[in-house]
Amino acid sequence: MPEIMNALNTEPTVPTPPPATPEAQDQRPLAGILWMLGSGLCFVAMTAGVKYLGPSIPAAQSAFLRYALGLVYVLPVLGLIRRTKLEPAIWRAFGWRGVAHTLAVMLWFYAMTRIPLAEVSAMSYLNPIWISIGAALFLGERLRLRRIVAIAVAILGALVILRPGLRELNTGHVAMLGTSVLFAISYLMAKQLSGRVPASVIVGMMSLTVTLGLAPFALAVWEPVTLWQLWVLFLIATAATAAHYMMTYAFVAAPITVTQPVTALQLVWSVTLGAVFFAEPVDLWVVAGGVMVVSAVIFIALREHQLRRGAKGGTVSP
Repeated sequence: MPEIMNALNTEPTVPTPPPATPEAQDQRPLAGILWMLGSGLCFVAMTAGVKYLGPSIPAAQSAFLRYALGLVYVLPVLGLIRRTKLEPAIWRAFGWRGVAHTLAVMLWFYAMTRIPLAEVSAMSYLNPIWISIGAALFLGERLRLRRIVAIAVAILGALVILRPGLRELNTGHVAMLGTSVLFAISYLMAKQLSGRVPASVIVGMMSLTVTLGLAPFALAVWEPVTLWQLWVLFLIATAATAAHYMMTYAFVAAPITVTQPVTALQLVWSVTLGAVFFAEPVDLWVVAGGVMVVSAVIFIALREHQLRRGAKGGTVSP
C-alpha cells in the first residue's frame, strides 16, 4: 500500500480542470449552504433506508444490491473509463481502493442493523480524523499543534460515545470503528488519484470495483428479496448518488468555511429520525460525544482552508 501511494505522487498524466478560486466561490455562499443541506438530507435518507431494511437482508447482500443498482448512474462514464489510458500503478491503486471500500461498506451496512442511527452518524465523523492521521503518516503532511489538539478532542469524543467499560459494546460499534478507518484509507487513495485521472473516472471505478468486490460475499449469504426491497435499495443508491453530487456542487459554489459547518446538522437529523421513526432513545452521551467529534472535524476543515489561503497569500501561521 505505501508503495502504491508513493507511486501516485509522481507527475500526473491526465490533466484535470483547476478548482474554483476562493474569490469565485465566495460569490454564491447561499447556494453552497443549500447544496450542502440537500446533501446532508440525502445522506440521512440513505441511512434511514438501510435502517428500515434492517437485518432482513444480509449486510453483504444489501451492500452489493445498493451498488449494483447504482451502476445505472455510472453508465455515462463507462466510455470515458475505456478511453482513459492508465498506468499499472493506477490500476493497482484502484484495486486496493476497491478492497478497502468494499470492506468498509460491508461493515457500515452491518453496523446500521446493530446500533442506533445517532451512533452511526456520530462515529462516521471520525473519517476525517483518520484521514488527517493517515495523511501525516503516508503523505508526509505536517500535523500542526492545533490539528493535533483537534484530533485528540475527536478521539475523546469517540470515547464519550462508546463509553468502554461503562456500558456493553456490541459488534456494531466495532464494525463502525473499522468502517471509519477503511473509509479514511479509501479517501486518502482517492485524494492521490485525483491528481492523475478525472474525478468521474475515480467515482466510476470505485462503483465498479466495489460492486465486483461485494459480489462473492453477497452470493455466499444470498437470500430471496422482494420487489419492494429492491425498490428501497434503488432509492438508497439514488440518495447516495445525489448526496455526492450535491456535495460537489456545494464545494464549487462556496468555500469550505461556509459549507463544512452545515454538515453538523446531519447529527441532529439522525438523532431526530432515530427517535421519531425507529423509537431509538436519545442518548445524551452520544450527542455530547458527537458534538465533540463534529466540532473537531469542522475546526480541522476551517483551519486547513485558512492555511491554504494563507499559503496563496504568502503567509502561513502554525
